[in-house]
Amino acid sequence: MAEQIIHVAESFWNIRGSFRIGGVVEIGTQASLVQLSSGSFLLLDSYSISEPLREEIDAIVGDGEVEAILNLHPFHTVHVQRMHELFPDARLHGTQRHLDLFPDLPWEEVRSEDQELHDWYADDLDFTIPRGVDFISANENIHFASVLAYHRASGTIHADDTLMYIRLPRFLGLVGLSERVSFHPTLAMALEKREGAAAEFREWSTELADAWGEAENLCAAHSGNLLAESNPGAPISERIRKAADRCEPVLGKHERRYG
Repeated sequence: MAEQIIHVAESFWNIRGSFRIGGVVEIGTQASLVQLSSGSFLLLDSYSISEPLREEIDAIVGDGEVEAILNLHPFHTVHVQRMHELFPDARLHGTQRHLDLFPDLPWEEVRSEDQELHDWYADDLDFTIPRGVDFISANENIHFASVLAYHRASGTIHADDTLMYIRLPRFLGLVGLSERVSFHPTLAMALEKREGAAAEFREWSTELADAWGEAENLCAAHSGNLLAESNPGAPISERIRKAADRCEPVLGKHERRYG
């Protein structure tokens, strides 16, 4: 996947990069650069930015500063060290798993999943974490949960794994299934094995579609971006509701077992 910076909307840039499973299967990855109302910049997630991309970022930031890096997915760890090397003066925030894996990095005490951090940036960003699922799963192959961020000024959602934008094979377009927004397919394994977990996730997904109902852009890791200028179908909020509806068989099965 070619590295590039996409100017999604005013004050929001999405960095698309390469990531190969097992060094073979290309699924891509992302980070985002956000200009805050204060004029400073924030990086959402980490990527080992090449020199040409670094020059682009320097041109965007100009005389401003990148004040912090927020690593939002506990299992997105490959590029964390390099991003800190590229922006050593930026405050470094990560989830508990980031802190555990890289104890020698100068982490801030306030973690990416902490409400205190979310409150710091409440003038510009809303954050949410899926309820009813493991945030950091004991099974390292389950990457469902993350901290999702919504930049209100640009109407942009930055989501790692939890929400996906999938372009389906061309032949499925014949039956109206050319692309869609979906929740990550590991939901069944990510749900907490207890009573009420499915109901909590259902409630959370409804709140997500309602609270971020004005979103026009979705930047999703490993899949692709759904941007206002090229959206061929329904608004993002409606797409999230439909994605939640498609989760009902999984949620129903979980409720029958655990309540």
